[in-house]
Amino acid sequence: MPVPHDLQRRRPSHSSLMSVALPIPPSGKAYSFNCPQCNAELLSALPEKLTAVQCDKAKCRFVFLAQRPVKKGGGKKAAKRRGGSSSMSAADSSSADGVSVDSHSTVLTAASSNWSLGASTPLSLPLLARADDTSTEAVLSVFDADPLFAALAKKEMEAILVRDDEDASKLADGIAMAVAKGVLPAKPAAAKVTKVHVHGKPADAVAAEICAAVGDAAAGGCILTLQGLSGTGKGTTVAKLQALLPRAVCWSNGNVFRALTLLAVTYCEKHGLPLCAEALTPSLIGELMRCLTFGKFHGEFDIRICGQGFDLLVSEVANTALKEPRVGKNIPTVAKMTQGEVINFAADAADAMRADGMNVLMEGRAQTLAYVRTPHRFELVLSSPLLIGKRRAAQRLVCGALNRLKTAEGTEAGVSTQLVLDSLQAELAEMAVSER
Repeated sequence: MPVPHDLQRRRPSHSSLMSVALPIPPSGKAYSFNCPQCNAELLSALPEKLTAVQCDKAKCRFVFLAQRPVKKGGGKKAAKRRGGSSSMSAADSSSADGVSVDSHSTVLTAASSNWSLGASTPLSLPLLARADDTSTEAVLSVFDADPLFAALAKKEMEAILVRDDEDASKLADGIAMAVAKGVLPAKPAAAKVTKVHVHGKPADAVAAEICAAVGDAAAGGCILTLQGLSGTGKGTTVAKLQALLPRAVCWSNGNVFRALTLLAVTYCEKHGLPLCAEALTPSLIGELMRCLTFGKFHGEFDIRICGQGFDLLVSEVANTALKEPRVGKNIPTVAKMTQGEVINFAADAADAMRADGMNVLMEGRAQTLAYVRTPHRFELVLSSPLLIGKRRAAQRLVCGALNRLKTAEGTEAGVSTQLVLDSLQAELAEMAVSER
């Protein structure tokens, strides 16, 4: 048998490979085919769908994809759709050890053009270790036409779109509540958003394009908002912008929500109340907001928490008091009830830093950024949602392959391009099986 009897990790002779069990079925039906790496003849049961198999030769252990031959009449069409060969002989009536053997199976392997070592950006361990847009694009260039990768990318795209829709719905509810309370206007007077198409562009080029659009405003300080769907590269772009712009700072509402939650939890504990939406009345929220002050403390901009028995600076407790379990589990409730107040707090804080000559980078959802007062508004866009799924799938492959290569023998210099490809291929094969 060319595959083990269960999913298991092996110490790589050169990489940690994953394979899937394909035992000979009770009918005794099996298929013979050759390993595309060492050409050894293999024998295995094969399902109708592409499945990861592994050569059983100790010096090879190559992982590749295979499937049983398509039924007569559908071979050319199905093979073309999958990218495999349409030339399949009729079933072989010979047998080996009492097991009937069919013709050669369709095999997709790392030896195909997309997996070749001649890819436009040679893969290497240092490239993967960067875990940035360059490593993502390099993996995409190798796997883009692979059917298993396409299926994984589609699943990632669907999950991202669902998650973004859910987040947008929650934000819309919170903003509607703020509008009803009179905290936010129903229609913010936001400036036009400039769309930046990111497909095929490295993050450095995207950041440079945005800097060019901002122009001289960055010299004296400005507020820059960056929106876009998950997976478009907002976080990476913000990091690049922070390195390019003078006196640049990234703003996040996360610690504001955490500070408010700490205050709300403490108030409810003191008064014997459960922390729920009903407890967070407009008057209580107003009282808690007055406990937060943004300004310069010890020469640096910070948020001061002063009230409910606290006198703290957020920068000093961001990883302690604000990360307590009682805070974390209650953030969703507090965030829903205080969206408007936090939006206004963030806008005022950004104005204060801009007036001090700083470049304030605010990344987030379009619904909240619409209330930030600035003419410098950008949105990262991809021409197709599937591209977002491909990026996320490539990022997952990079992460998984790096984990496998941590156990590889030898130094970084000894990790060959083929070893990197094998690890990526094995990771894709495992994902395809586990997420089926």
